[in-house]
Order: sequence, then C-alpha cells, then structure tokens
Amino acid sequence: MKIGICGGTFDPIHLGHLAVAELVRSEFDLDKILFVPSGMPPHKNLKNVTAPIHRLNMVKCAVSSNPYFEAISIEVDRSGYTYTVDTLKELQGLYPRGTEFYYIIGADVVMDLLSWRNAPEVFKLTNFIAVMRPGFSNEAFKERLIFLRSKYEANIRSFEIPLLEISSTFVRERIKEKKSIKYLVDKDVEEYIIKNHLYL
Repeated sequence: MKIGICGGTFDPIHLGHLAVAELVRSEFDLDKILFVPSGMPPHKNLKNVTAPIHRLNMVKCAVSSNPYFEAISIEVDRSGYTYTVDTLKELQGLYPRGTEFYYIIGADVVMDLLSWRNAPEVFKLTNFIAVMRPGFSNEAFKERLIFLRSKYEANIRSFEIPLLEISSTFVRERIKEKKSIKYLVDKDVEEYIIKNHLYL
C-alpha cells in the first residue's frame, strides 16, 4: 500500500487542506490519505491552540465524505509533546510490512526538516511530497533537496499545486469578525464550529 500522511494542527481544517490532499492522492496514486491532527505540537503556543478533541472531531467531519481519506487520533491520544518520528513508528506497527508512507508538506517546510526530532530516522521511515505554489522557484530550496538526498538519502518529491489562498488563521479571523466561512471549510465543519462556539 501507498499511504499519504497529512499532519498538522488543523485549527480548523479547511478546504485548502482537503484539495491539496486529493490532488496529491490522485497524482501519486496513493491508496489512502491519513489526516493526523497533532496533540501537543512542540512548536506551537498551546494557549492559542484549540483543544485536541475539537480539532480531531472537525477533521473527522471534513474527511467523512471521501472514502480515500481517514482521520486518525494517534497523536491526540498520545501524552506529552507529539513528534513525527514517534507517529511514523506507530503507523509502521499498524500497517503491513512493505507499506510505503508519503508525508505531505509545504515546500517551505523542506528547509526546516533537519530541525525535526531524529530527522535522519524520519527520512528512513517515510518519503516526502513537497507541494509548491505556481511559479515557486527557490534556489535555496533546490539546493536543500540535493543536500538532503545526497547526505541522508531522503526521498523527497516536489509537486506543483494550484494557488489555494486559504489558511486556518484567515478562517479564525473571519469567525471572530462574525463573517461567513461558507466555502472555506466543509459544511459539517462549519456546523461543528457553530455548535461548539469555537473561535469566538
């Protein structure tokens, strides 16, 4: 099996996340995309992050209509800070031997991969798909790809996606300003946000 992984805070998950995942799934012929909302992300101020159970529930709402998408709670269920290396080890135990994993990241994240906990081990556990916006051409990015491939044998593929200017921050701001978020998030996610009085 070839399984894609979308990790993130998803605070909240929006249609940009879903569109990118589906584009990648189709392009790379992946059997499934796992959405993994973070529990306690080490790089975030937790005071500003919505409770993990709400973020997980919103992801479940968002992916329910796509048979290739699945929300999993392994990071939300884990105590303490959540690191990708631990998630990948856990996933390897859940899926048959020989399953290939493809971690989907933004092209900008490639520059920071070596700051991830146990980065050399991460490169052995998963492939990466770096999504780029139209016209993205960054010499530093290209040089980093060459470096990571040669020094760590990292399997990182790049893939250009359409420009999708939606962010979770933008969605949260619109909610605070009592403005519509229709067509920015899945309908069920919008209803969940309203029902649970999130981001007000």
